[in-house]
Amino acid sequence: MKAAIVDRYGSPEMLRFVDVPQPEPGANEVLVRVHAVAATSGDARIRAARFPAGFALLGRLALGLRRPRRRILGGSFSGVVESVGSAVTRLRPGDEVSGMSGVRMGGYAEYLTVAADRLAVKPAGVSHDDAAGLLFGGTTALFFLRDKARLDSGRPGRSVLVVGASGAVGTNAVQLARHFGAAVVGVTSGANAELVTRLGAARVIDHTREDVRQGAERYDVVFDTVGALSIASGRRLLTADGVLLLAVGSLGDAIRARGNVAAGVSTERREDFEFLLGLVAAGELTVVVDRVYDLADAAEAHARVDTGHKVGNILLHP
Repeated sequence: MKAAIVDRYGSPEMLRFVDVPQPEPGANEVLVRVHAVAATSGDARIRAARFPAGFALLGRLALGLRRPRRRILGGSFSGVVESVGSAVTRLRPGDEVSGMSGVRMGGYAEYLTVAADRLAVKPAGVSHDDAAGLLFGGTTALFFLRDKARLDSGRPGRSVLVVGASGAVGTNAVQLARHFGAAVVGVTSGANAELVTRLGAARVIDHTREDVRQGAERYDVVFDTVGALSIASGRRLLTADGVLLLAVGSLGDAIRARGNVAAGVSTERREDFEFLLGLVAAGELTVVVDRVYDLADAAEAHARVDTGHKVGNILLHP
């Protein structure tokens, strides 16, 4: 089968399009023919060994000291079940599924094997592109807004500031916060203001013209999706009982994240995939896609991710 692999840490050109053996599913695994896979900022960080401050050694210990331990990147995908392991009963060949493969990755390929409990059945009304583009940003936004900030607790009208509102996480965060009844202010460039407003923001702050850190307004929830705020600058934007959410933080931020500050790695749970896919199927959540590339052009896709200017999601088609 064809796959985009990376043998050495470095620039997007490290990605090569080659033939590799097709994997075989274990007893509790499923072989999925990939129809679409997201090329995410997380993938790009792994490819370049570009980890948040303080995480360089930990990242290399987990993912490979001198070169990536997993040569095939890609953790958020959608496709069709090709075959199932002997212990799998919930899924069968021909089922359309979406999921996340965690640290095993493997999605930049025509086929991947993944644990059956990491797969959700894709609703018929949701495209493979939307499903693949949804999960990376959607699960991160859901984890922080629902599980950490408790926006679903039945207190409508809370104010939420989303920093990086036009990215993969930010576009989902704006919509989920609005879904949970919050009033949303998005921080993005002026070029993306119309999009963020259309997704549900009541107001947009153009970061090229205004430094949100110097603003006088206070928010019940501040969600930094891009690493623009420190704990100190973020806390200054909070109401008395507000919560600061840091999706991209340094090791120091992770250590100091307590009280009204939440950081860390989001969970990847099938029930969350199903919840998010259900919102898309119901027309309550829009998946924003920046560009779609052939898998053979994965290096070009990563170059786009590395600009920091993508809007929503980048997708690859095997």
